[in-house]
Amino acid sequence: MPDLLLELFSEEIPARMQAKAADDLRRLVTDKLVAEGLVYEGAKAFATPRRLALTVHGIPVRQPDLKTERRGPKVGGPDAAVQGFLKATGLKSLDEAKIQRDPKGDFYIALIEKPGRNAIDVLAEILPVIIRTFPWPKSMRWGARSAKPGSLSWVRPLHAIVATFGPETEEPDVVKFSVDGIETGQTTYGHRFMAPAAISVRRFEDYEAKLKAAKVILDPQARKDIIFADAKELTFAQGFELVEDQGLLDEVSGLVEWPVVMMGSFEKEYLAIPEEVIRATIRNNQKCFVVRDAKTGKLTNKFVLTANIEAADGGKVIVAGNERVIRPRLSDAKFFYETDLKTKLEDRLPKFEQIVFHEKLGTQAARIKRIERLAAEIAPLVGADVAKATRAAHLAKADLLTEVVGEFPEVQGLMGKYYALAQGEDASVAAACEEHYKPQGPADRVPTDPVSVAVALADKIDTLVGFWAIDEKPTGSKDPYALRRAALGVIRLIVENGLRLRLADLLDQHLDLLRNELSEVDRNRKIAAAKELGVGGAIASGVTKTLKDFGGKNISSVVVDLLAFFADRLKVQLREQGARHDLVDAVFALGGQDDLLMIVRRVEALGKFLESDDGKNLLAGTKRASNILSIEEKKDKRSFEGAPDAALYSLGEEKALAKAIGEVKAEASAAVAREDFAAAMSAMAKLRPPVDAFFDKVRVNDDDPKVRENRLKLLGEIRSATRAVADFSKIQD
Repeated sequence: MPDLLLELFSEEIPARMQAKAADDLRRLVTDKLVAEGLVYEGAKAFATPRRLALTVHGIPVRQPDLKTERRGPKVGGPDAAVQGFLKATGLKSLDEAKIQRDPKGDFYIALIEKPGRNAIDVLAEILPVIIRTFPWPKSMRWGARSAKPGSLSWVRPLHAIVATFGPETEEPDVVKFSVDGIETGQTTYGHRFMAPAAISVRRFEDYEAKLKAAKVILDPQARKDIIFADAKELTFAQGFELVEDQGLLDEVSGLVEWPVVMMGSFEKEYLAIPEEVIRATIRNNQKCFVVRDAKTGKLTNKFVLTANIEAADGGKVIVAGNERVIRPRLSDAKFFYETDLKTKLEDRLPKFEQIVFHEKLGTQAARIKRIERLAAEIAPLVGADVAKATRAAHLAKADLLTEVVGEFPEVQGLMGKYYALAQGEDASVAAACEEHYKPQGPADRVPTDPVSVAVALADKIDTLVGFWAIDEKPTGSKDPYALRRAALGVIRLIVENGLRLRLADLLDQHLDLLRNELSEVDRNRKIAAAKELGVGGAIASGVTKTLKDFGGKNISSVVVDLLAFFADRLKVQLREQGARHDLVDAVFALGGQDDLLMIVRRVEALGKFLESDDGKNLLAGTKRASNILSIEEKKDKRSFEGAPDAALYSLGEEKALAKAIGEVKAEASAAVAREDFAAAMSAMAKLRPPVDAFFDKVRVNDDDPKVRENRLKLLGEIRSATRAVADFSKIQD
């Protein structure tokens, strides 16, 4: 079957766009082929700095013929309807139509045959549309034609289009079309410097081979493999180790078509700068890898660069050029670092008075004070020294105002640690300056030092409470303030450190503090605005009154809503670990569940219990009891709460169930009180036989109203007993 080769040859495509562009090209072309009835066997897309390429193999030579039936008017129907039917279907007369019998009568049916088109004609129709509407994040127009309406917009000037189609055994045909004056053909070009001549290609196999001969490695993964292997070999040969960086490798492979790895160096004096700053400088400015001494594990004064050319001098000029650029960059970084060391962290804090954290949440200075107070409250709960936690919270954000972090934002926190150590701060305080941002994602580690944990929790809780208070919550896929990440961070800090925290209390207390603080700030701001407009004190007092209940939002409702958000994030966390999200619902439904560690342990125990036969059968029996109760309570418009009357038990199964409920409730409650959830589940398992027997032998809706009510109350006791561990009605079958 024929194959398609498509190449779009242009000026340099930004490295960050290449992978998605290749995937978009493959998706757009193959989706359109399938929509046109041309089901292919396989497709693969490629990208280099100067080209997007696609090969699709196993495309049918032509579309399948389509046969469709179109129902027309009723036999004997109006002439206008008949004539319209003939015109729409292309029939010359009703003799060419079939008659189909229907319960409503006989109807004319037209059999319409649409012959399939040659695949190459379909390609000539769909490919220019895809090229013109290609979804680049950014695009441009160029040349004399750019002013014309409808001119091509592309990421960089497009120079040539290769489009061939045909079977392996024959010479392929060119898919004829043009885009903005660029005619398709079989001509591409090799490496810009080493092999710039035109190359004639036929199909993918010779296309890839000829490009390689012309110093172009088409496959991005092949370029990555070459860079990585050569860099490892080059550093190893000199007794060093490459500091691996997958993100940088991905980027560098998109900057070259013919990767050539070389090594450069810089003065040893720059090694006095923190390693992370050296790495950020060299990575960000020259897209080079740093090198570690294999014996000491520390950075050495070497770097690895990737050139796009085999230089006649072996790369001496290229290396020297990179060294000339890196040297002043490192000199700047050294200057920034040494300048930063001259000013203590706390001396930078007054500047935060002029920096707004959020329009409705005040300044960074106010936020730092809130984090300090909250860290002091959390410290004894997590085993941290209160003074150290307060000091760490006081200094944690100060490095945001340093020169190094201003130049390299990715080292925020880390530089705070270095500067704190340099000014003689306690090691735990310095560590917290770095670690209070963690964890920043599912792969990020969780701090274990109690001081770091206290400050990290305070920072994230202040963020969450603040944005919930001003009703700036995540919506759908939008989360501009990374609140989901903050909540997951709180969950991981608590669970992975085995912490016992009453989260509702922390949230409520902090919300109360925040409400009072922001009300005063907002009040003063509005009074000042009123005075500026020449309005008297009446408006000012009105502002004060309006702000007393924080925008009409009740504190407890904010906390409840935020706890529900934690529940949702906990579901995500547990689901990723293989747990069932409905079990989280079942535990949270009990109310007052804000001890995340205990929730997780209860969910784990509940999950194991429900995997057993006793658990499955008890769940079925409990749900049956709940369903009957719901129906009857709705019918009678009342609830069947309260203890049953033992004197009304007439059957042994009723008495056995009542006895079992009493024993299990006491045993399970005692186990829950000592936080032995496995024992609580074992106690629950004892309910299974009497519950099964009750539903097998006892008729709940007895003819005697008193007996019926008593039995419904007994079902209520089943529900009450199981709620010692979870709300079983929330658990999915």
